[in-house]
Amino acid sequence: MDLTNKIVWVTGASSGIGEAICHELMKYNCKIVLSSRRESELLRVKNELKIKDENVLILPIDLEKSNEAENWVEKVIVKFGRIDFLINNGGISQKSLVEETTEAVERKVMEINYFGNVALAKAVSKYMIKQKSGKIIVTTSILGKFGLPFHSTYAASKHALYGFYDSFRLELKKDNVSVLLVSPGFINTNVAVNSITGDGSTLNEDSPAQINGMKTNVFARKLVGAIKSDKNHIFIGSKELLSIPFKTFSPNLFYSIMLKLSKGK
Repeated sequence: MDLTNKIVWVTGASSGIGEAICHELMKYNCKIVLSSRRESELLRVKNELKIKDENVLILPIDLEKSNEAENWVEKVIVKFGRIDFLINNGGISQKSLVEETTEAVERKVMEINYFGNVALAKAVSKYMIKQKSGKIIVTTSILGKFGLPFHSTYAASKHALYGFYDSFRLELKKDNVSVLLVSPGFINTNVAVNSITGDGSTLNEDSPAQINGMKTNVFARKLVGAIKSDKNHIFIGSKELLSIPFKTFSPNLFYSIMLKLSKGK
């Protein structure tokens, strides 16, 4: 699909992967909707993009408030009249043992990563169906394919996205609307630092895997390349992606090794 001059909505646009995607989109003269919770950071990104006011909409949203999704979409339609691509990238990570994770934290992660994500896609898809065109791109994770200690709720939220969008994709096909699921491996962002712990506090601790992960501009270039294709799913990362076939073909050995690696962390 051609991205040139298209209307693209990016959530989680204030930092990390989302910010890098916006810079990559500028190569195609896209009109961009920038969304995240932090309006000040969205304004910073807008200024760094050097994009004209008529080609950008700053739209702060909180995915935890999924009941507001239709109102958010209406603001985009008022500004641009249509939505060609939704890059549903906003989310939150979690790191804590199951027995130390409160139900409130579990619900928060699911509200943001699953219910907020899905509510926005459903609201946007109504307009894409009327247009008979559009593409929804969803950032999941390799932890949507297996679970690891300390990441139970995060992994659960990403597993849920696979189940929903694999089904939704088939329903949208008749209306010429497509879905691309994108599974990042370890990407060099602050996702680990900003993870919440079992009591809801911020972890404030980086992960060696993230520090040594793929640079966000490299990820963004690969993602935009996938958006232009007809792919339904893509993994983006480095050697950690080998964990997917490893788990499929040798699950007992896979989990034995993962357990050893996780001890003491």
